Amino acid sequence: MNVEIVNEFPHEFLMEQADTCISIYQPTHRYRPENQQDPIRFKNLLQKVQEELAKSYSANEVKEMLTPLEKLQGERPFWAHAGDGLALFATKERCIVYRLQRPVIELAVVSNSFHIKPLIRVFQSADRYHLLGVNRQEFKLFEGNRYGIEEVEIPEELAKTKAEAIGDQVTESYLGSGDSGGAAGTAMMHGHGSKKDEIDIDIERYFRYVDRTIAEHYSKPTGLPLYLVTLTEYHTPFKELSHNPLLREQGIKSDFEALSLEQLREMAWQCVEPNYLKKTEDLVENFENAKASGQGSEDIKEIAQAASEDRISRLILEDGRLYPGKIDVDTGTIQTNHLEDEAVDDVMDDLAEITFKTGGEVVVLPKERMPVESGVAAIFRW
Repeated sequence: MNVEIVNEFPHEFLMEQADTCISIYQPTHRYRPENQQDPIRFKNLLQKVQEELAKSYSANEVKEMLTPLEKLQGERPFWAHAGDGLALFATKERCIVYRLQRPVIELAVVSNSFHIKPLIRVFQSADRYHLLGVNRQEFKLFEGNRYGIEEVEIPEELAKTKAEAIGDQVTESYLGSGDSGGAAGTAMMHGHGSKKDEIDIDIERYFRYVDRTIAEHYSKPTGLPLYLVTLTEYHTPFKELSHNPLLREQGIKSDFEALSLEQLREMAWQCVEPNYLKKTEDLVENFENAKASGQGSEDIKEIAQAASEDRISRLILEDGRLYPGKIDVDTGTIQTNHLEDEAVDDVMDDLAEITFKTGGEVVVLPKERMPVESGVAAIFRW
């Protein structure tokens, strides 16, 4: 069994149910010496998994299930590029791993379904975005929110430089007719007004590769808005050839390599904030309209009941808000006594998981953008 590194969320594998589903969450570190402890912490989490599996399986069966995960512990390149956290999901037949741009609480769960609540929290925050920094020679991708931004580690199998993507040999160029469709020689990319932005055919080929790579491996799987960071003369050419529907019109007209992460975050948020505010305003307005017509609620008990009946169309959660307890999915009642682990037994996360698995939308907002004080709001299907 090979370990698959994935970006897509939701992933079809997460919907599977099996006799044994292993879920592991671990905060990781980007740099030495802190990241040298990450494999050891992973080994400790595997020990917890082994103890749970030993309750139901023989020693040989446990060993067979854990051997691929134990091999992962010894893979130095994996831990050297782990990011800020990882989420691992495994059955007897398959294993997938998310490299996360945000830390997560350390957790190991063995059940008959995957524990995806922390992953929903990571992926459904409304303020997330991607920045694509690109120049004539290379590109970098960043993921951020209003509080911070980090470079996304591009897998080694994907070319990141122009030389890697299209080779070192320069295509013979000559002046074309000025057609933005790309003549056999110099491609003429038209900007606004009468000015023409010229890029040679090799740069155009490289930009097309970058656009396709980001769209297929990052934009499509995550659904995050994408903002371009490049020099002024490359903005129009790149956007004219792009087929990425998540590439926004706004962008940062600067050399990404000349900016610090904090400068990138500040400039990015100037682009992102208007769209973010509009999105949250629409969410609040839709909830208020639904509530006025009896199709929405901020009462957690009523929402839990609706969740058990697959009636939630959209769930809005306050980031970081906890409500210790568990939902009985058959009755919709909330249990608050005899909880085993408050990190797992949280009603807010139960609501997110149920809504997600029944095809509803889950959005996580900061406290100041929430339409209610209860920390949870729902719009019902009926």
